[in-house]
Amino acid sequence: MAFLLRQVGRTGLQRNLLLMRHVSASVSAKPELSVQVSESCLKRLREICVDGSFLRITVEGGGCSGFQYKFDLDSKLNEDDREFGEGQAKVVIDTISLEYCSGATVDYHSELIRAGFRMVANPLAEQGCSCGSSFSIKL
Repeated sequence: MAFLLRQVGRTGLQRNLLLMRHVSASVSAKPELSVQVSESCLKRLREICVDGSFLRITVEGGGCSGFQYKFDLDSKLNEDDREFGEGQAKVVIDTISLEYCSGATVDYHSELIRAGFRMVANPLAEQGCSCGSSFSIKL
């Protein structure tokens, strides 16, 4: 968290260079980072990802608890992305976001009033809001 706070005061180029260095160090130091993908998530991804797209998850600053998950369909892989899932049913997370959700499960939940992807059982999250899209990090 301190790393992210220090980045606010830096210029764009400085920030990008430091993030690249941070990513390289993170990937080599923590190759075991991963998420689980539930069967309901895989089933839904097989239904909607028929054109080579995948579910991209990113962690951003914001939300009512400090960080929030962002779920998008995407078709472009970046060099710092990690893939989870199988065949057409893929979940992709960049290495920086993965550091904030490693050990969690990506799930698809459907109920009467809403349906959508969500992160559950994140061992790195201390608390979250009732909507389930934002969380704070255990320090």
